[in-house]
Amino acid sequence: MFIVNNYSLAIILCIVTMVCWGSWGNTLKLAGKSWRYELYYWDYVIGIFLFSIIMGLTLGSCGEQGRPFLTDLGQVSTAVIASAIIGGVIFNGSNILLSASTSIAGMSVAFPLGVGLALVLGVFINYFGAPKGDPIFIFSGVGLIIIALILNGLASARKGSKSIIDKRRSCKGILLAMFSGVLMSFFYRFVAAAMDLDNFVSPQPGKATPYTAFFLFSLGIVISNLIFNTIAMRRPIEGPPVGYREYFKGSITTHNVGIFGGIVWGLGTLLSYIAAGKAGAAISYALGQGAPMIAALWGVLIWREFKGSSKSVIRLLTLMFIFFLTGLTLIVAAGGN
Repeated sequence: MFIVNNYSLAIILCIVTMVCWGSWGNTLKLAGKSWRYELYYWDYVIGIFLFSIIMGLTLGSCGEQGRPFLTDLGQVSTAVIASAIIGGVIFNGSNILLSASTSIAGMSVAFPLGVGLALVLGVFINYFGAPKGDPIFIFSGVGLIIIALILNGLASARKGSKSIIDKRRSCKGILLAMFSGVLMSFFYRFVAAAMDLDNFVSPQPGKATPYTAFFLFSLGIVISNLIFNTIAMRRPIEGPPVGYREYFKGSITTHNVGIFGGIVWGLGTLLSYIAAGKAGAAISYALGQGAPMIAALWGVLIWREFKGSSKSVIRLLTLMFIFFLTGLTLIVAAGGN
């Protein structure tokens, strides 16, 4: 299977992860013009699951290093299976909340708050679960990212003039993003615990390779989605309830947009797991969760979510990007110390 053997390549994969995790929301925004996020989310989950199978049978099965995907899947322990699936369940609950927040408040608000909060809490959880990297650099970087989140919150509060209804919707979107972030901070630790992060070439018996862990994680997403998203459809946060019949009325193009969104997110996730062997779970997770900066760029530059805002708001956004980038730079440097 494909394995990363040096730190520099691991960091490059983490950066690709950051771009993927910060960009999949564009497909939600695109589909949202004519498609409820609850319906979009089914295609998104299908995309993740199909991608996990394809990658397991290709990159996860070729080459001479490591155990092939199907061989590895047949030997993983019950505890490992449960851990990876639980990670998928936790992630799915948090991501549904994030999708709802994005549909209400936009990418430039939902991602920095939700995913940024998940970054801060998740780094602590993953670092103390599997310490790797200089803690001074890691936590200094996290501190700067916290400042960036505060700046984003200030910018969001000052964004343009809103009616009372718009302000209530914005507050609802912010609360959903925060709940999402707290929940999301826990999922990676469960998946990391399913793998032997010290040796992907010859993992401990019962432990999973990144490809098997990703497949089991995706299975957890699919299983939980039957419950979580069904509830979201019947008791939506906004708008009238939607049924499965409406999903099957969607066009092929609309379905493909959601599936593509799942593939983009899935690619970033798999690369993060592969990189964790050399970079460590905390660094790999932290760099991937730099996605809010990418999402905020999409929201500001492409979707024009801060159009018409004052110069003070623009300054706050600029400072947010500076602090975020500096924080991520420190986290990268942590692996070399």
